[in-house]
Amino acid sequence: MLPIDAAAHSSRWRRRHPVDKAVLGLGLTVLAISLPPWPGAALVLGTALTVLLGPAGVPARRLWRAYRVPLGFCVTGAVTLLFQVGGPDAFVSLADGGPARAGRLLLRTSAASLGVLLFAFTTPMSDLLPRLVRAGVPAPVVDVALMTYRTGFLLLDSVRRVREAQAARLGHTTRSAQWRSAAGLGAIAFVRAFDRAARLQAGLVGRGYEGTLRVLVPEARVSPRFTAASLLLLAAVTAATLALENPLS
Repeated sequence: MLPIDAAAHSSRWRRRHPVDKAVLGLGLTVLAISLPPWPGAALVLGTALTVLLGPAGVPARRLWRAYRVPLGFCVTGAVTLLFQVGGPDAFVSLADGGPARAGRLLLRTSAASLGVLLFAFTTPMSDLLPRLVRAGVPAPVVDVALMTYRTGFLLLDSVRRVREAQAARLGHTTRSAQWRSAAGLGAIAFVRAFDRAARLQAGLVGRGYEGTLRVLVPEARVSPRFTAASLLLLAAVTAATLALENPLS
């Protein structure tokens, strides 16, 4: 199980309905994209951090480990806006207005990533996917997503065990050994993925699968109070952005 999935299963908001958390987390993501980046995205970023580290109870270290990956993509995308290629002075030079565009892009993407992480850190996929059928998503599509999600953990565990076995046999001591071990790891993972898929299909057929996979879903109801508080928070962020946009611009 990935660390973010383990955190979602032990979250304070685990028993809340996914709709409650979607209104807050995905609502912040929408605001980060639609509001002016300054001060809108900055306010969204601060709000998401406060909710994650405060009421949601996500440990700061675990949040940073999950956040640094999308943040790296955000920084990489922003850096490309700083430079232009083929200008009159040099082949590569600083783009006009590049730092401002890069800053706006970095604010938007980093704030939107935190909104998505707020939903991911509080909602296990095993609680979300079965409920998608009630939302109108075709059951076979949800079943495939659920099986892929669970099979992914089995493959990750297999890869980890193979890497440990290769390390115990000195398979990572030299560069050539590392390449040889990586090739062997890829081949084993490929074969085991097909084997898992075949065994999974045989298991479903043996249990009389007829197009709908029945799973137990924890009972939860949409909380009008939580949803109303989330909407008020989103409205407050929007109002603060509109009030501060002109004075701070």
